[in-house]
Amino acid sequence: MAIAPTEIETPPEARSEDYLWTLNFGPQHPATHTTLRLVLKLEGERVVDAVPEMGYLHSGFEKIGEHLTFNQYVTVTDRMNYISPMANNVAWHHSVETLLGIDLTPRCTYIRTIVAELARISDHLLWTGAVGLDTGAFTYFLYAFYQREVIYDIFETLCGARFTNSYTRVGGVSQDFPPLVIEKTRAFLKTFPKTLNDMERLLNRNRIFVDRTKGVGLLTKEEAINRGATGPVARASGVTRDLRRDEPYLAYSDFDFQVSCASAGDCYARYLVRMQEMRESLKIVEQAVENLPSGPVDVGIDERMALPTKKQVYSTIEGTISHFELSMSNRGFEVPCEEAYAAIEAPNGELGFYLVGDGGDQAYRARCRPPSVLNFAMFPHLIRGHTLSDVVAVLGSLNIIAAELDR
Repeated sequence: MAIAPTEIETPPEARSEDYLWTLNFGPQHPATHTTLRLVLKLEGERVVDAVPEMGYLHSGFEKIGEHLTFNQYVTVTDRMNYISPMANNVAWHHSVETLLGIDLTPRCTYIRTIVAELARISDHLLWTGAVGLDTGAFTYFLYAFYQREVIYDIFETLCGARFTNSYTRVGGVSQDFPPLVIEKTRAFLKTFPKTLNDMERLLNRNRIFVDRTKGVGLLTKEEAINRGATGPVARASGVTRDLRRDEPYLAYSDFDFQVSCASAGDCYARYLVRMQEMRESLKIVEQAVENLPSGPVDVGIDERMALPTKKQVYSTIEGTISHFELSMSNRGFEVPCEEAYAAIEAPNGELGFYLVGDGGDQAYRARCRPPSVLNFAMFPHLIRGHTLSDVVAVLGSLNIIAAELDR
């Protein structure tokens, strides 16, 4: 059972550096679930300090955003938070469309909302499954990954890829929803709630899991705000902020859902928030599917932003001209010489992009605000005073994605 930091007092004479030793946690460790490294300073089994290191998965994806077109770069976003790439796609083009001043069609906003919420469920399933596996709940892990496969199957039917989806486009999406995707989504909405109830009982009654997460990694509401926490980490500490409700984008203002919050601020509270968020995501997806508007998914040809369909290219002169204009490297979009920042409520928190346009078809400057950076930075604060065995639970509760850390 985890021991709270306040229960242990180290004698002053034992706090000398001579009594401390250093342990490298990662980059190859099964409990990191990714390639990251922590340098832990220990006094016996107790963590005195921790230094998170970034750099093992450096990809330079911010700079790449200044050398690819707005549509080409979506393939890079798939590889940032690779647990929920659909959400990254939506975030990138949401920022681009904010810069370009594009208003999406109603059908497109609903479709993007559906895939973003399915990505949230997929992300939370992996998180809860991995944390359960690390803290003594192997059966839950099997349940979670089976349900992720169902979501992967929906995405594969939609865009041909299970993992690296690259689904969104400037002003629209790569493909409209076929009937089979609607059918599979409705089947998932029908079967998943019962499975989620079963999964919740597996962990809520698992004494090992509860003992290793309750009272561990405490983060108060004030600390969460001061350290820039967002998403489930902040809401588990009582910060009732959710961009879907507070700064609505896409079609979220059309739906009835609750913002999932807790007040304890420990690892167990972060688990409870994510479990409740999956239920709320199901409600959003169900409302969106049942009220999916008809009409086009891409903005009109006259806006010269979205590539026309094959039928439009072959049958109309406007479609042919638009395709030619958008495909030529010396033409493309008319990008204003302005700057813009836009963000979405990604599964792990606020995911935003800051873009500067200079009139070309690429960003003059592209910067990203990934939630994992701030979550990883607060890890030393959460782990100090806990034991070495608590590192796994605290690190897992933050859901660090190393590919987001190095930009």
